[in-house]
Amino acid sequence: MTGWLHHLIIAPILLPLLASALMLAFDERRRVLKRWLSLGASALLIANAAALLWLTSNAGAGVGVGGPHVYLLGNWAAPFGIVLVVDRLSAMMLLLTNVLGFTSLFYALARWDRSGPRFHALFLLLLMGVNGAFLTGDIFNLFVFFEVLLAASYGLILHGSGTERTSASLHYITINIAASLLFLIGVALIYSVTGTLNMADLASRIVRTGPDDLALLEAGAAILGVAFLVKAGIWPLSFWLPRTYAAAAPPVAALFAIMTKVGIYVILRLSFLLFGEASGAAAGFANDGLLYGGLATMAFGVLGILSARQLTRVAGNYVLVSSGTLLAGLGIGGQALIAALLFYLVSSTLAVSALYLIIEPVERNADEDDMIAGVAEPVFDDEYVGAIEKDEDETGVVIPGTIAILGGGFIFCALLLAGLPPLSGFIAKFAIIDALLLAGGVGPMNWTLIGLIILSGLATMIVMTRAGIDLLWTPGEEAPSRLSLVEVVPIGLLLTVCLALMLWAGPVMAYLEATSSALHDPADYLAAVARAAPVGGGHP
Repeated sequence: MTGWLHHLIIAPILLPLLASALMLAFDERRRVLKRWLSLGASALLIANAAALLWLTSNAGAGVGVGGPHVYLLGNWAAPFGIVLVVDRLSAMMLLLTNVLGFTSLFYALARWDRSGPRFHALFLLLLMGVNGAFLTGDIFNLFVFFEVLLAASYGLILHGSGTERTSASLHYITINIAASLLFLIGVALIYSVTGTLNMADLASRIVRTGPDDLALLEAGAAILGVAFLVKAGIWPLSFWLPRTYAAAAPPVAALFAIMTKVGIYVILRLSFLLFGEASGAAAGFANDGLLYGGLATMAFGVLGILSARQLTRVAGNYVLVSSGTLLAGLGIGGQALIAALLFYLVSSTLAVSALYLIIEPVERNADEDDMIAGVAEPVFDDEYVGAIEKDEDETGVVIPGTIAILGGGFIFCALLLAGLPPLSGFIAKFAIIDALLLAGGVGPMNWTLIGLIILSGLATMIVMTRAGIDLLWTPGEEAPSRLSLVEVVPIGLLLTVCLALMLWAGPVMAYLEATSSALHDPADYLAAVARAAPVGGGHP
């Protein structure tokens, strides 16, 4: 890939960085300008991610199109310079991230961006950090992007007011600082053995690692993995997640749905690059740990769903179930199973994000005793114009418009998360179970994973049905709250994407099968990094 198309690789990092820096030049009274800047930047990020998805998936369509592509930062050749690499997997994650970013940001315009200063700048910096984590081909640069996204998330999680939000945020910050320390220790140990942190270069050097150094290398990888697993929410390192996500503002929690997937992505990437079948004695390192940890996380999440009293806690525990499913499936392995897991990753992330957006309007009329104690929502000076007004004449209408919209979206989310047919959640779970049953030598762990997948869907359906009856379909004395058009549109967009996943499940699954094949055979990835030449001679 040459010419201006080549710079599309770095655009997901530069665009939000420049837009957020520009916003800092304006004070908070320029709210409308900041909104247009952030919405425009996030829309361009979606277009850029879609272009990268097309470029990496159209092998043979033209010169420089198809397969992984490499961007040399500083025009230094690998492994001495830092590289950005986009392939099928990273392009898919970029598109998913920026779809969530745009819809969450759109939803925040209803009122949430006015609850504190610098919301839009922090939001774009978080997108920059997540995008960079998906693009980087260097482990230390991965640490840099991790710190960028974490620093922005600290500001966003504290955005607003309330004792519960502040307390949960401090726990979140403390845990992630400890995880960053583990990250650095793991990186130092790996570098001491291999002398490089470039992922492609590491893959070639691990094969030549002697038995004396292999134990130190695996220790470094294990410590590094713990840092990623904290972010992925594996049990018993997941106690912080449901409470933190429940305390966050709805658009922040909706974007945070992708945060656990950053940890999953890194584990997925490094597992196949560094510990794949061609890695010699290091092949399959920690697969058993991922399997057992994933199953335990699923069981913990199911119990959390059944015991939750607030919908935000239900959503947070479902995030744990999805992380556990992905980690356990990764521990079992297999090309068909990885493709099904990627489909599940996309579907579940979209559904959880939509649920976080729909929870707040659903619970507006709930009694104070049913809400999270201590979370004080911000007071806003401006009233926003609702798509459905509170004082509408509902005479003769069986179901008020607000309840109809919220009820429909809520049912859609419940069916998606429970995995009932014919939606994308069912297709994903069916594909996972099918891959587990068709795998050679189906063992007790496969059956355990299948049982937990079915049990988690049943638990989700029971709890969501109970919540829907209590909050939506039980007649109340008060009229339904207003529902802003700004709130309806992003929820509708996310559910529409989930519907599109169902309608075009065949082409999507074909793409993910090709992605899984590329992960299992990373030769193209390694070759792309190795042959990336500096422009105009540069620094060979």
